[in-house]
Amino acid sequence: MRVAILSDIHGNGAALAAVLADPAFTSCDQVVILGDIVGYGPDPGWCVDVAQRLVAAGALCVRGNHDHAISMADPAMSPLAQSVIDWTRPRLSVAQRDFLANLPMTTVLDEALFVHASADHPEEWIYVTAENRAMAALRSCSARLVFCGHTHRPALWSQDRGGRVSGQRWQPGLSVPLLASRRWLAVVGSVGQPRDGTVQAGWAQLDVGRAELTFRRTRYDVAATVAKLRAEGLDEALARRLTQGV
Repeated sequence: MRVAILSDIHGNGAALAAVLADPAFTSCDQVVILGDIVGYGPDPGWCVDVAQRLVAAGALCVRGNHDHAISMADPAMSPLAQSVIDWTRPRLSVAQRDFLANLPMTTVLDEALFVHASADHPEEWIYVTAENRAMAALRSCSARLVFCGHTHRPALWSQDRGGRVSGQRWQPGLSVPLLASRRWLAVVGSVGQPRDGTVQAGWAQLDVGRAELTFRRTRYDVAATVAKLRAEGLDEALARRLTQGV
């Protein structure tokens, strides 16, 4: 079984559409969405509709902090992020808002745990950005594989039998063997607003049978999303982020 893992779509319809059309995605048997379907981007309603259709077809989906903020204020959210949430909220139907509000914080599939932020205290929206944060997440659960998003930057850590956690090298498009002697934590990157200097949509593919993980990038029409942002009068900083991948 091959699993497509998408996170941080952030209302970027062009990026999501490109991933859905990617042959690597269409070859997958299962889809998991790690939250933040909305926020930052100009196509929140369309992206929520797509997520709902995928879930209806069997996809798993968890709640991100931007999804949560649609129905529950988040005092920790930056002014820029909050301004887009305020713009997004009236553009979603009651059914769409209910869908986001009722998403679970975590979900599991076989030996994998899926969460938007850190597995330890998912509701606190902790960023997994270093070995100590990866260690805390792995210590908080018994899953052999943990997948999250939130940082918009793909990363991979492993934990050996002695409990030591270390970062692991990876390259886009190349499979990484998830050795059975270790536990693994992967941050899968962002479909709609990558912040690792690459403007292509980021996601991951898990091959369960082979125990391999592949970080993938998919080209999309960045200019189309930028034009929509500007047409809606949203902050120019959002456009700069997309064009620079930061």
